Amino acid sequence: MQSVEKIKSELKALNAEYSKIKELPKEERKSFGQELNKKRADLEEQLKAAEDAAEDADVAPIDETAPAAPNTEIPRFKLGSKHPLMTELNRVLSIYSHMGFDIMESRQLDNEYNMFDALNFHKGHPARDGYDTFRTAENFIPPAHTSTMQNRALKRYKDNLKNGGQIAVVIPGRVFRNEDADATHEHTFYQCEGVFVSKDATMGQMLGVLKNLFETYYGQKLNTKTQPGYFPFTEPSLEFLIEKPKSLGGKGDGWLEMLGCGMIHPNVLKNAGIDPDEYKGFAWGGGIDRLVMLKYGLTDIRYFESGSLKFLEEF
Repeated sequence: MQSVEKIKSELKALNAEYSKIKELPKEERKSFGQELNKKRADLEEQLKAAEDAAEDADVAPIDETAPAAPNTEIPRFKLGSKHPLMTELNRVLSIYSHMGFDIMESRQLDNEYNMFDALNFHKGHPARDGYDTFRTAENFIPPAHTSTMQNRALKRYKDNLKNGGQIAVVIPGRVFRNEDADATHEHTFYQCEGVFVSKDATMGQMLGVLKNLFETYYGQKLNTKTQPGYFPFTEPSLEFLIEKPKSLGGKGDGWLEMLGCGMIHPNVLKNAGIDPDEYKGFAWGGGIDRLVMLKYGLTDIRYFESGSLKFLEEF
């Protein structure tokens, strides 16, 4: 069996191979990536076996004949700590709070209406098929996106509009997708939704909020841009990208899609009892896991759900 350090060295070398994917012809990328993922899985299995063997070798056998020592000092156990995702999510929420946003928690189980109908997904809408959702026997849905809370948020805070104010709320939550897990995909992850409505909400305001979020979180100025997207619940719809700076492992010449956003569709406002002729709004939603991976240079999203103490202790 190879040593722990040798396997770690091989894993580090393998991680560097992922950067070659973008240089390959498109038709070769999938097979190349699958082969790398297979090699990585094999090495991680070898690493676990090697670490377990090393740990077992370090365990001294108990001397059953030794006399009791009641006055021996009881060993201190390590205290627990927050999961890195929760620590970083709190930082994100703190940034939003300083911008004046209220926080509304998402839920772990939802229904067809909030998942699709309230968000302008009509019956038979092809975009419904794009969400690989889990379902219970009673047809409840573990949310596939935090947008399931938009209708509730609009209804809860719409009295603010009647009083001359605005709706400004962010909604963090865990979401679930029925898909195979690999280095960049996970069936369980976290998102944070944002909703803003007022008499004069504009796309410029939305872009300002998002730029401030990312620059404050990463602690530096960032180049940003948008490109057209499609979501049934916003019109127009955009994808928000940041240019990956050198300080985050980039070369200053590559763009990363961070979240989807857009002006809230009039039908979504109507479904919440808000007159779209009088009020305008914008909304956005993006993954927390991706934010954290970029910040700390992580290459495998599965670390977050692995339960590995060795990984968690690094934070």
